[in-house]
Amino acid sequence: MSHILRKHRTAALVGAAILAGAACLPFAINSTTALAAPSDSGGILAAGGSFATIVEADKPAVVTITTTMKASDVSADQQSPMDEQFRQFFEDQGIPLPRQAPRDQPSQHAMALGSGFIISPDGVIVTNNHVIDNALDIKVTLDDGTELPAKLIGTDPKSDVAVLKITAGKPLQTIAWGDSDRLKLGDQILAIGNPFGIGTTVTAGIVSARGRDLHSGPYDDFIQIDAPINHGNSGGPLVDREGKVVGINTAIYSPNGGSVGVGFAIPSDEAKAIVAKLEKNGSIDHGYLGVQIQPVTKDVADAVGLDKTGGALVAAVSADTPAAQAGLKPGDIVTSVGGEAVKTPKDLSRLVADLSPGTRESLGVWRDGKTIDLNVTVGTHEDGQKQAAAENPETQGQASGQPSLGIGLADLTPDVRRQLDLPRSVSGAVVASVNPDKSAAAAGIQSGDIIVSVNDRPVHNARDVKAAIAEAGKAGRKSVLLLVERDGSKTFVAVPFAAA
Repeated sequence: MSHILRKHRTAALVGAAILAGAACLPFAINSTTALAAPSDSGGILAAGGSFATIVEADKPAVVTITTTMKASDVSADQQSPMDEQFRQFFEDQGIPLPRQAPRDQPSQHAMALGSGFIISPDGVIVTNNHVIDNALDIKVTLDDGTELPAKLIGTDPKSDVAVLKITAGKPLQTIAWGDSDRLKLGDQILAIGNPFGIGTTVTAGIVSARGRDLHSGPYDDFIQIDAPINHGNSGGPLVDREGKVVGINTAIYSPNGGSVGVGFAIPSDEAKAIVAKLEKNGSIDHGYLGVQIQPVTKDVADAVGLDKTGGALVAAVSADTPAAQAGLKPGDIVTSVGGEAVKTPKDLSRLVADLSPGTRESLGVWRDGKTIDLNVTVGTHEDGQKQAAAENPETQGQASGQPSLGIGLADLTPDVRRQLDLPRSVSGAVVASVNPDKSAAAAGIQSGDIIVSVNDRPVHNARDVKAAIAEAGKAGRKSVLLLVERDGSKTFVAVPFAAA
């Protein structure tokens, strides 16, 4: 099996063993990091080599979440192909696990298992959205074994955060939010959760990386850790040296469904704000622009006259969207939102998603060699992929009429349009041939690509393309920026000039 990222809630038909973390990604980061005194390296130096003090304080606030759902709602990645292996292992250790229900017992429902943590004495609980997604019934088991029904207060699929509420009849022990921005690579952390349903488990590790993007939504800014986490840990807290929550365990990278030391957690600084909105409103309407965006590489920066990389290059603007109404155009580079710098496409996605629909905000835009400000009224859209960065993150080459770029160009004649099934509205020049040894080929240009614009200047035929590229060369540009249409999708490609 190839290495894959997994978000799991281990689900099993009613009566079958629940071994993997249900409704949770195969990893859990939710424990306090043992801390007695910080070490010189910024990690945790546990008193007497033990994390017991932090675990004793935080463990009572970690809960197990069990959900019931329709069997038809259980996806393939919510079931563990290793259930029988895990069953054998635990039974060898004297830990009994439930067996398959009798054949005559109906199995129209499935159960899933995950983790969570209590943030207020009156029973407010934080977990992952995928832990409770599609749930017909939600139950919470406290650390002392008490089982209580839970009410769903709010959920946000884009950030994979959900908030539950239980009524225990008494104040409950809680874990406080920490400051994830203070985490440094090498800092020690603890993960607490209920892997495989065997009971609350604590694992220790370090922060391995920051800012990981798993391409699952606009909020991807994961903390990577090496503390062992598995099915059932999802939704549990990741705890710092002060015993405070610095992350929500959400996913693992695994070749076999088990922990291999690569786990990911949602930063607390992001999750805390989302949880507050969910507690208040029950849901979150994320902002929407209506653009496709891609990174600003050095070649792109050279082509448009920027002295450094950074920002989000607008590859396409959807009609009748906030972006179109604000005047954004393909070729624009968004450098800020409301005065906050945009360094990457992910920054733009996150900043816009954080805005409430209807908010009027200023965008800093690099266009025609200078910065301008555009005012946009942020909209909303159910389809989250509208904020996704366009494909082609790598720099790609283009056809220009220059032999040094290594492409041959042709006009869009009626025969060519018919062959490529192009509507009359498409204007530009078709790439007829690509020299495999030149920069256009290295950049990814293919025969049949349509060059729509050159350096944000619309082109109508092969002659226009050649003239625009020649002009860019004379202006001293190190590369040329082409807008290329392929299979009905448009993307910008920056191709460096090379000696003929």
